[in-house]
Amino acid sequence: MRTPRVVAARRLQRRRERDAAGLFLAEGPQAVREAVTAAVVQEIFGTSHGLTRFADVVGSAREGGARISEVTDEALAALAETVQPQGLVAVCAQHPVPLEKALEGGPRLAAVLAGIRDPGNAGTVLRTADAAGAGAVVFAGDAVDPYNGKCVRASAGSLFHVDVVRSPDPVAAVEAIRGRGVAVLAATGYGDTDLDDLADTGRLATPTAWLFGSEAHGLPAELLAVADARVRVPIHGAAESLNLAAAAAVCLYASARAQRARGRA
Repeated sequence: MRTPRVVAARRLQRRRERDAAGLFLAEGPQAVREAVTAAVVQEIFGTSHGLTRFADVVGSAREGGARISEVTDEALAALAETVQPQGLVAVCAQHPVPLEKALEGGPRLAAVLAGIRDPGNAGTVLRTADAAGAGAVVFAGDAVDPYNGKCVRASAGSLFHVDVVRSPDPVAAVEAIRGRGVAVLAATGYGDTDLDDLADTGRLATPTAWLFGSEAHGLPAELLAVADARVRVPIHGAAESLNLAAAAAVCLYASARAQRARGRA
């Protein structure tokens, strides 16, 4: 049975509705648990089995003031976007952070996703940035909505761990980041600077924001022009290139390692 509340929540699968309401859906126990910890959950929909199995998550949400609604398997399937939903879907408040605020603390590491449209790629890069210790991830220009269901799932909870910024103008975002003394490095297969060379010279140990473009089209010329360096990941074997998520992981972890090494020095 689909109640009016379920119908209203299901509308959040569309970006227009998410933006209008300032809400989004988090699906599955891992995402819901992280959302509860971040204190952004307004309501949890769960099957009888799901509410029982994940009683600790549900209890914490209830203590935080969230509404708990038991629904049928059919109703939960209407809210979920996966083939085999795991019993819980939460309605959460969006929590984008203005770029200026994200830069206030001077993040040592950040990622800028410029025009990345694939939600799975974007969510994976967000997860990787979080794992590498980044403080902010900027969704710039016509990048995918960070609150897209697939992006939320691919982030595996990292959406709630870092400052998520929406910036309509990628060039302005890069200039603002550079204005805070953070080096902006553009990851591109056609870069004139080798990542290993940057690591060897110590340049990766300074505060850095990595700029990533879409896997299909890369970074536009105007963004490459305003970056401090255009960096390629060296290919030592016969592979033509790395996909976006793999290249982002290599770049972000190279910076994280260099920064940790400097911190121990």
